Amino acid sequence: MSGETFFDLSRPRRIHVIGIGGPGMNAIAQVLCEMGHEVSGSDIHESEVLDRLRSIGVSIIVGHDATAVQGCDAVTASTAIPSTNVELVAALAQSVPMLSRAQMLSAICALKQSVAVAGTHGKTTTSAMLMHILTTAGMHPSFVIGGDVHGLELGAGWRNGRHLVVEADESDSTHLALPLFGSILTNVDVDHLDHFETFDNIVESFEQFVRKIEGPKVLCADDAVCAKIASVHACRTYGLGSTADVRAVNVVLADGGSHFEVEMRQSGSTAKQVLVGSVTVPLRGEHNVCNALGALTMAMELGVEFADAAQALKSFRGVARRFDLRGVDEGVTFVDDYAHLPNEIIAVLRGARDATDNWGRVVAVFQPNRFNRMSVMSGAYADAFGDADVVVITDIYSSGTTPIPGVTGKLVVDAIEKSHPGKRVEWIAQRDDLVSFLASHLINGDLCISMGCGDVAQLPDEVISLRQNNRAIEARKR
Repeated sequence: MSGETFFDLSRPRRIHVIGIGGPGMNAIAQVLCEMGHEVSGSDIHESEVLDRLRSIGVSIIVGHDATAVQGCDAVTASTAIPSTNVELVAALAQSVPMLSRAQMLSAICALKQSVAVAGTHGKTTTSAMLMHILTTAGMHPSFVIGGDVHGLELGAGWRNGRHLVVEADESDSTHLALPLFGSILTNVDVDHLDHFETFDNIVESFEQFVRKIEGPKVLCADDAVCAKIASVHACRTYGLGSTADVRAVNVVLADGGSHFEVEMRQSGSTAKQVLVGSVTVPLRGEHNVCNALGALTMAMELGVEFADAAQALKSFRGVARRFDLRGVDEGVTFVDDYAHLPNEIIAVLRGARDATDNWGRVVAVFQPNRFNRMSVMSGAYADAFGDADVVVITDIYSSGTTPIPGVTGKLVVDAIEKSHPGKRVEWIAQRDDLVSFLASHLINGDLCISMGCGDVAQLPDEVISLRQNNRAIEARKR
């Protein structure tokens, strides 16, 4: 992509960010501000994110105002912002350059030796692990990641090192727009069919993504699509299977973490792997073993010694909304996770079952996401909840998509009940009813896992609060 030109961020600019409170846009604003640009933004709701951005010098208005774009060198907005937005209309009228999030992120990536993490699952955790390893190794990487990293409580930062670790979103083909030096591809699964239409198109987009990388390419050999792509291109592979260049063996999942040994073959060699050391990661689940391997493999490609990368992973604290412990209330443990696709749900629930925490029942609460996704994929969730004792399905969180007649969370319930007639599945569409049900039905020893990428993230706090209020009322009666 050396012949392409990008918006010039090498000199001070005044930039306005529309929808600045969103997860993708607040990360962009954070980085632009830390780069030294004058950044302003707007959003329709107050939030802790806006307060955080104000604290570093970003000027923010709540609501939208056409005057906000006056004098700006550029305006950027996510795809969720409609073309009728008054700030977008004003920018167009004043000939202020309009950049999509992908275009602004590309301009940021162009200033560093950028390494992207792409794939259907595991992008955020793998990105955060790679950033943590490089940071611990003293390489001071910049980063734009799709979740807040525990310990930093940030998902983005601009540092003075040569590398930028970026999570590459495929939902709108952003991954193909970025000027990149290196890449990790975690896996390829069915998603975003509203954009790609077919799985073959998804596969082609990721093959194109890998093909254009001139630096290190690291792919998961356990994934069939990744393995096929790796066989065509000069890639370094990782995984649990015997064909991987960097392989985890003797995996032990216990005490809320993962321990494994690593065997490795030299780049370009077909020789048998040799044992190079062991790794401990304080994250549960086999999927996080793979995430750690991907990050470790890329870190070594960038010059980090194995021992240093392994040592760094010991202190990795995870990312918000990835098996995130939210509280314990009278013996009930509440965990929240971003999992919203079938294989992600399977991995999270398996991670809970693989643990040595001695939980009793696993109560899985799932909030389906996007009407268009559920209209074509609801049946794929039929076998996703095998490791849950009780499954509770809520109604669909729209994420800005248009309701479709007959498409509700009940489609997921029907799919589960058809495939597993004996499974206890509850369909509770209304939020108040959901909170009341959980508050009254959860018992000592239960693990309650809320999953989805919508406002289900607030559910643990709501249930804990109601349980505590109910106990206070009962205490006053006595």
